[in-house]
Amino acid sequence: MRDFPLDSHMHPNPYAAALGERDPLDALADTPARIRDLVACSPADRLQRRLAPGKWSARQILIHLAQTEMALGARARFALGQAGYRAQAFEQDAWMPLDANTPAAVALDVYTSLREMNVAMWTALTAEQRARSFAHPEYGTLTVWWIAEQMAGHDIHHFMQLGALLGT
Repeated sequence: MRDFPLDSHMHPNPYAAALGERDPLDALADTPARIRDLVACSPADRLQRRLAPGKWSARQILIHLAQTEMALGARARFALGQAGYRAQAFEQDAWMPLDANTPAAVALDVYTSLREMNVAMWTALTAEQRARSFAHPEYGTLTVWWIAEQMAGHDIHHFMQLGALLGT
């Protein structure tokens, strides 16, 4: 659902394959409920499972989703609110220890609540706002809508990981 041209020089969305042909707004709106249902159907002890040593547990993935929702929602708002915005890199491995003691249920609630607010923002954006550009230290010039597409694919990517971890 892009109503502006994609800059062919823009860094590719690292989660484009996970998003596929899905409409980003649909994925942004429904993936949190799918994740909540998956977690609700899983025994609590499975939230500590890891796919491999050194990989995040299901609980840590939920924390990461909440952190990402917070960081990327703010990034979009900064880009929309100030001309010439230059994003900071999001160091996910540096952020994880900051919230390491967060219970899975709290992380899931934060993620889904922030997502609801962010979907309201994404839905209300005009074509001009979606096309608003900003600078990223690793990816160069991006648009606000690129963030939405990245977040949508990122959710699906982690939903698949959670499915593997929680045994469904």
